[in-house]
Amino acid sequence: MTPPIIIYSTPSCGYCKLVKEYLTSKNIPFTEVDVVKEPSRQAEMLQKSGGVAAVPVIDVGGKIIMGFDRRKIDEYIAAGSTVASA
Repeated sequence: MTPPIIIYSTPSCGYCKLVKEYLTSKNIPFTEVDVVKEPSRQAEMLQKSGGVAAVPVIDVGGKIIMGFDRRKIDEYIAAGSTVASA
């Protein structure tokens, strides 16, 4: 089972778009939080990113990835899937 994935993004972020396209191409579900449309969630994003105000911030089952890093995304999904099925 895939761990829950949350992507904190903005509409103008190219890397945010790439992350969403990547996960969609692999049929991996995710929740998008547009911090422009939902400014109340910016504090949540900043807490997870250690205060870094840059997107995308990707939360894969509690593990945080700053930016679009396919290797880490795949690694964290695989680790979360293994834990969930154990």
